[in-house]
Amino acid sequence: MPDPLVISLADLNYTYQGEKGTEVEALKDIDLDVTRGEFICLLGPSGCGKSTLLKILAGFIAPTSGSAVHDGAPINGSDWRRGVVFQSPNLYPWLNVEQNVGFGPKMRKLPESEIKGITDKYLEQVGLAEFRKHKPYELSGGMQQRAAVARALANDPEIVLMDEPFGALDALTRESMQRMTRHIWAGSNKTFLLITHDVDEALSLGTRVLVMSDRPGRIIRGIKAEFTYLITGCNSDKTRFSREYLKVREELLNMINVEDENYSI
Repeated sequence: MPDPLVISLADLNYTYQGEKGTEVEALKDIDLDVTRGEFICLLGPSGCGKSTLLKILAGFIAPTSGSAVHDGAPINGSDWRRGVVFQSPNLYPWLNVEQNVGFGPKMRKLPESEIKGITDKYLEQVGLAEFRKHKPYELSGGMQQRAAVARALANDPEIVLMDEPFGALDALTRESMQRMTRHIWAGSNKTFLLITHDVDEALSLGTRVLVMSDRPGRIIRGIKAEFTYLITGCNSDKTRFSREYLKVREELLNMINVEDENYSI
């Protein structure tokens, strides 16, 4: 049996008021079906509407026209079943790490014992169990982002939406976060959608990579990617330097570079 649909977008468009009242067409004719368990990575030039699309999926804004559906019901406002990890951790500075991670379950009024079990599970999963009593400002940037991932997962969402969450991290921390995210995804039945500018990040994490055009953003290409299943600690370099990987990587880079050139004209 095919995996069930989690998200379905049809004829989706989004227009907003720009400077001096002019209308800006950000997204145009977006059609997308996302099935349970996929890891979708979304690539595209700057300003093409990737983050706008994520905001629509999260329920923060509504499309101008067309439909956005989650589990058969229209997306209408934020929902704990859709977890979001932003570019910045956005942790509550007055709460410690443990309280930040448990905030969502607490707002859902789960029993204290259940909240503790959930918090312990995800703090352990992201490697922050020893830092549970620390405030966010006492953590490094990478550790703060780990806490943000744990906070999103603690609500047990069906889909995790990630808006370039590793872009500001150094290379070693970024690779560590990618490994952690891949491990969490592989050990769950959750669906992930990640926005990134990094082709290597998309190919090393995604089971499907989508490329968006310059504004107005349209999905112009989608490829299935199997590299995330092959990349492990010992196979990482072997996979990234394989002929097939390099061929797909070059194809995606060429496509994005062309779109960037079109956008700058």
